[in-house]
Amino acid sequence: QLDVLSILPFEVLYFFFGFNPAFRANRMLKHNTFFEFNDRLEAILEKAYIYRVIRTTGYLLFILHINACIYYWASDYEGLGSTRWVYNGKGNMYLRCYYWAVRTLITIGGLPEPQTLFEIVFQLLNFFLGVFVFSSLIGQMRDVIGAATAGQNYYRSCMDNTVSYMNTYSIPKIVQNRVRTWYEYTWDSQGMLDESELLEQMPDQMQLAIAIDVNFAIVNKVDLFKASSFTGECRHGCDTQMIYDMLLRLKSIVYLPGDFVCKKGEIGREMYIIKQGEVQVLGGPDGTKVLVTLRAGAVFGEISLLAAGGGNRRTANVVAHGFANLFTLDKKTLNEILVHYPESEKLLMKKARVLLKEKGKPAPGPPVQQPRGVADLFGQKKETPKLFKAMFRGTGKEGFAKLLQMKREQDIQSRENKTKEKNKEKSKQTKILKESKDKRDFTKGTYLLILYEAKNEPEPEQKKPVQPAASSGPPAQKEEPNADAKPKPPAVMHRGTTNESLIISMSPSPRAGEGEILKVEAKEKTQK
Repeated sequence: QLDVLSILPFEVLYFFFGFNPAFRANRMLKHNTFFEFNDRLEAILEKAYIYRVIRTTGYLLFILHINACIYYWASDYEGLGSTRWVYNGKGNMYLRCYYWAVRTLITIGGLPEPQTLFEIVFQLLNFFLGVFVFSSLIGQMRDVIGAATAGQNYYRSCMDNTVSYMNTYSIPKIVQNRVRTWYEYTWDSQGMLDESELLEQMPDQMQLAIAIDVNFAIVNKVDLFKASSFTGECRHGCDTQMIYDMLLRLKSIVYLPGDFVCKKGEIGREMYIIKQGEVQVLGGPDGTKVLVTLRAGAVFGEISLLAAGGGNRRTANVVAHGFANLFTLDKKTLNEILVHYPESEKLLMKKARVLLKEKGKPAPGPPVQQPRGVADLFGQKKETPKLFKAMFRGTGKEGFAKLLQMKREQDIQSRENKTKEKNKEKSKQTKILKESKDKRDFTKGTYLLILYEAKNEPEPEQKKPVQPAASSGPPAQKEEPNADAKPKPPAVMHRGTTNESLIISMSPSPRAGEGEILKVEAKEKTQK
């Protein structure tokens, strides 16, 4: 409505009343459009505080212009050149009136004294208005400059507090210099110390929109998450919404030159995505050989996210080559996301196994040339035994002495092992003999004792225990008990010195329900 009123053509009244700028006063109703223009312009400017300073200065110049116009009107009302206070009509009237307005509104002073009552009242109102307007513009200018340097002041405050803390606890100067370097690089590279603080103030949808624009192209390069030509069911990529949730969990970390991103032997719990800078993978015997250099957009450690049982250890050292800004995603965070996406979890597990197999395969080398001619008749040379390798490491008698020492140790160890095995066998046989003597009664069976009498009568004076031995020959023939015969009294075995050995064994009865049979064999000893 105000815009419609502002364009009404009141200029047609010039034909009836002559030229008068008051007929164009309705154009002032478009002031809302002016402020809307300022808001939109600030939204698209990278450094909006510069425009705010220029706009505030424009406000001051426009107010001085209005004051100069009012002064010319007052001089014309009193009469040009009628008094020393009014404009005398000489020179450039706009510049002279503007000069008077500046000295009056900014309260510089040095102006002619007003003569009439109108001039005194006009001058007083001009002074009061000048003090109010000038103080407001100065305050607004201070706020604009303060807002422009608020981030820098916060950075200085954080850095000063950190330095004061390190000085209090006597932190070494080398560490202090690295901390200062980290503060300076982080602030210069991204304009803030922690990007998450800025995104936390926004709604989730806006955070997601920014994360997609900034990080989606990088995360989509990860083989574990992007759609690829895997075999089987791994032909499609992960759920897009799962990747969106993962983008909100990425953390940005700045590494200084020489910082270890990960060390060899550590358990892999994070995945790294290089946002800016380079990292070097070190290996070799001394861990200083540069195997490969990874640059912006490269990804490493993604298999560690799905390694089960913590068995995936880092196989090399990764060091920042210069300043490097990396995104990290830890295993715990990924597991929290996969709880809501079971299908994607299964797919990621399959992809991880496929990637692990591919990366675990040795690099293809040149084909091995097969020997030709006479050498083809002999097989491939076997590896030299370790015993000879140990001997060849020394020179002269020292190597041979080491060989003899290792041989002695090997013989002693073998004898000890044989002794232990014999003792175990004896204890086992003694235990079997003891258990066989304790078993006397069964439900439907009795022991069948087969005893061969010794050829030589035992000597009653010399009593030696019977030594059981393992049965090596065939067992004695079983004797069927006569049903009509009367039960014989139990046989008594006299102990003494004989030239026969006893072999005692237990075997199940061929008849069902009769338990076990104790067999004792007497074998004649062989004469040496």
